[in-house]
Amino acid sequence: MTIADRYRARADAFEQKVANVRPEQWGDPSPCAKWTALEVVDHVIDMHGVMLGEAIPRTEDPLTDFREARRQVLDALTSDRATTEVSTPGGPMTLQDHVDQVVSDDLVLHGWDLARATGQDETIPATDVERLWATATAVPPELMERFRTPGAFGPGIEVYGAEVPVPEDAPLQDRLLGYVGRDPVSKNL
Repeated sequence: MTIADRYRARADAFEQKVANVRPEQWGDPSPCAKWTALEVVDHVIDMHGVMLGEAIPRTEDPLTDFREARRQVLDALTSDRATTEVSTPGGPMTLQDHVDQVVSDDLVLHGWDLARATGQDETIPATDVERLWATATAVPPELMERFRTPGAFGPGIEVYGAEVPVPEDAPLQDRLLGYVGRDPVSKNL
């Protein structure tokens, strides 16, 4: 699967979750501390802009805004720009690799956050769970400490929360969520 194909599949799933949010649910709390369902979507849209180096234009409709962000990222991923080298906190890499490692992975994790906040199906595809688990657990401890430190990569940026203890025999999705700072069991938001 190409990076663009993986992004497209993840964006399809996230867009469907955004489309399923009822108007009265946008203010509901999410598993991301201090964020509502709307703020989760706003963050995802903002990160699309960060990947492209320019803010995504906004309307009053989160679904319209996400679709525009998605269109712009897909345009970049399917153009010569995809292989352009960009500067990232993890060092130089191609734009497509940066999108794959940040915003595409965010669609999965924040898709779970949005689903949890709005009572939708929280199941993450097994291939995504396995890939994100392998990626997250391969991060060196000193870098993981920075990922868990609010503001380490800039004001207001927190990559992962504090690890939430999960039984070793829990499903891999639950272990992944706990590892990146989400409580996969508690429905109390």
